[in-house]
Amino acid sequence: MHHPVFRAYEKLVLRHPWPWLGLLLLVTLTSLWHIRDLRLDASADSLVLQDDKALAYYREVAKRYGGSDFLIIAYSPDNDLFTRDSLAHLDSLRDELATVDGVASVYSMLDVPLLFSPPVAFSDLASGYRTLRHDEVDLADAREEFLEENPLYKDMLVSPDAGTTALLISFERDERYFELLYARNDLATLASEGELNDQQQQEYHQAQRAFDDYKEKLKQENAARISTVRSIMDGYRDQATLFLGGVPMITTDMISFIRSDLRTFGVGVLAFIILTLLVIFRQPRWAVLSVLCCGVATLWLSGWLGWVSWQVSVISSNYVSLLLIITMSITIHLIVRYRELHEENPDKDQRWLVRETTWHMMQPSFFMIVTTMVGFSSLVYSGIKPVMDFGWMMTIGIGLALVICYLVFPAFLSPLKAPPVVAGHDFTRAFTTAVGRFTRDHTRLVLVLASVLLLVSVAGMLRLTVENRFIDYFQDDTEIYQGMRLIDRKLGGTTPLDIVIDAPADYQPTDDFGGGEDPFADPFDAPADDGFDDPFADPFADDTSDVPDNPLEDAYWFTPQRLATLTAIEEWLSAQPETGKVLSLATTYRVAKKLNGGDLSYMQLMLLGSFIPADLRSQMVKPYLSDDGNQVRITVRMIDSDPNLKRDEFIHRVRTALQSEFGLAPEQVHLTGAMVLYNNMLQSLFDSQIKTLGLVFLAILVMLALLFRRLPVALIALGPSIVSASLVLGLMGWIGLPLDLMTITIAAITVGIAVDDTIHYVHRFREELPRDNDYVAAMLRCHGSIGKAMFYTSITIIAGFSILTLSSFNPTVYFGVLTGVAMAMALLCNLTLLPASLVFFKPKMAALD
Repeated sequence: MHHPVFRAYEKLVLRHPWPWLGLLLLVTLTSLWHIRDLRLDASADSLVLQDDKALAYYREVAKRYGGSDFLIIAYSPDNDLFTRDSLAHLDSLRDELATVDGVASVYSMLDVPLLFSPPVAFSDLASGYRTLRHDEVDLADAREEFLEENPLYKDMLVSPDAGTTALLISFERDERYFELLYARNDLATLASEGELNDQQQQEYHQAQRAFDDYKEKLKQENAARISTVRSIMDGYRDQATLFLGGVPMITTDMISFIRSDLRTFGVGVLAFIILTLLVIFRQPRWAVLSVLCCGVATLWLSGWLGWVSWQVSVISSNYVSLLLIITMSITIHLIVRYRELHEENPDKDQRWLVRETTWHMMQPSFFMIVTTMVGFSSLVYSGIKPVMDFGWMMTIGIGLALVICYLVFPAFLSPLKAPPVVAGHDFTRAFTTAVGRFTRDHTRLVLVLASVLLLVSVAGMLRLTVENRFIDYFQDDTEIYQGMRLIDRKLGGTTPLDIVIDAPADYQPTDDFGGGEDPFADPFDAPADDGFDDPFADPFADDTSDVPDNPLEDAYWFTPQRLATLTAIEEWLSAQPETGKVLSLATTYRVAKKLNGGDLSYMQLMLLGSFIPADLRSQMVKPYLSDDGNQVRITVRMIDSDPNLKRDEFIHRVRTALQSEFGLAPEQVHLTGAMVLYNNMLQSLFDSQIKTLGLVFLAILVMLALLFRRLPVALIALGPSIVSASLVLGLMGWIGLPLDLMTITIAAITVGIAVDDTIHYVHRFREELPRDNDYVAAMLRCHGSIGKAMFYTSITIIAGFSILTLSSFNPTVYFGVLTGVAMAMALLCNLTLLPASLVFFKPKMAALD
């Protein structure tokens, strides 16, 4: 007797397939219309934690000092850089870049003051300064200044071999973006606290939509801006080699690579899957049916995401691949069961075959989908928006996949006649049955090997690292890789890190004057015999009436002792192997000391602050010192191509050194910038994956216990998922492949694949066991039947995803390889470990409904 749910399904769907076919077509066309609104977001905002306090601090620092997300152009002229022709060519490039819409400034070696060629007095800077644009400048002296003499320019604007220079392109701050962002965040805070009324709830949704729309507009503008920059660069490649770098370029190119791979390899994956299905089933209808189910499921979910304006991040972009795998699995299991019934009952008509197939497969398919949904829904509790989005997308998507498969399967087959039974030797059954016989003959060996593999895998998991070296995303023969490597090695690094140090909380400006009547008294005043008895003697000024007001007079950090501390910090940072160029107020101080021929007294520092003109102060002081002088900023550019770079360890090392070696209080030190934000995201992702993986297994165990109604059976059924996920993660640990934004979800993918096969196998085992109550015989029959469907699913996905290894975008390659490994591991565990455990422990099986 069929279950009431199935009787309702038979009455509504199986007996009336045509209306459902029309409904499927209508919804699919609607989804196609809305898929144009699907947004892929790989912006910096999507790669950081939105509730991360470091993000709010980063935005505050960027507003105060200027953002550190800039473009860098590496310019290597064909001829000597320090010639008038090369400099004129560079100047033309610089001027054309400055005209790009949204560019605030273009900073190059042509724009900086020449202070050592020849040396100048700071008092002379107020009346102007020379740059490389002045014809009277001696280019040989200028070369020496850029390579050796000037700490501000060395190893940043010109490479050590004098063959390459850098142009730094800064963009205008978009106040409208931050206005919408802060409005959205304020309402989001109230929403998280449950304090929104109905009107505010509506305002919150409007603010979210307005922000998303504006961010999409900005993303398109940034992509167009970078495209314009590249077009301008192309016009200058006839006399120079140029490379582009910087975080905005990386995030934009990541979207381009992902979109390109989706277009190029999406067709390739589809072609490989169709070819594999044709080889396996040798009848076109089964290939068409499988592709139709997968295509409709993907279109429905993608169209819905576009309709509700749900942006797809780098992390959640894997939803297409995983949805394809799960939908393909459901479809292939239906096809294999249909063909089995047809072989056993060749005289039955199509209607009977479709009804019996859906009846036998509905329960395992339903519980497989519900169990997988529960597993993915647990990701919602990670607290990290991209992971939560991925969990919701997969939960909704695989629910749709189940509905679509059980609508498309009867709607597609019912109008057709049953195909002829294909005769011939069944190589797949021979293979899976051979695996079954091996498991029967070596049950204990299989269990021992699985235990050893699990231990080895756990050891590998302990070696897992979490890193996000963007340069590793691109292969070494690509232009973007070569450009990032050149900028890293010759022009001071790429990824920005800001170190912000506050004055002590109890600091008062009068603390610096020692209580004496003379504010320039010891310990800061120069000795009487140092050549500065007249406080306004050279090199600063001869007439006190000409001394401008000094905005740095009350600055905490603008004293010799504290600048000496900053200098020591800067030198310590520069000595770290992972860092490139380090700049701070101490760099400007070192320039002043070099011009002065020795240390400066407090009085001289005050006069120095007075004589620096506003345009130079914006270059040499403002980026590193707050307006009140009580906060300093040290900018560090990290060598992203350094194979030994460990971001989390480096950040911890810096914090520890600033406190232990330089005596700074913990509350004075703040690390921010793209490096910190991405590291926070990765560490949170790793923590959440480890924590939620346990929650996923617990949720799956509960669902398996409900399905099989025996806890021992549920525990045995959980084994392949645990071993498969451990094997994949352990393999990554042993080969040194780090978890990053693109590979962090591979554990969830492996579990989803493994539990799918497990449920189908154990459900079929429960069908076969009552025939003779022989566990070994039931296992062999399962290997010859459901084992074929498991094998077909794995081979199809492995073959389809193998084409991803041809991509020039390494995350796509890794995803293809790891998905193949996950499929192979799930198949291996479910054909060996699972049946070996059932045969060895012989758990009691609850009867089927």
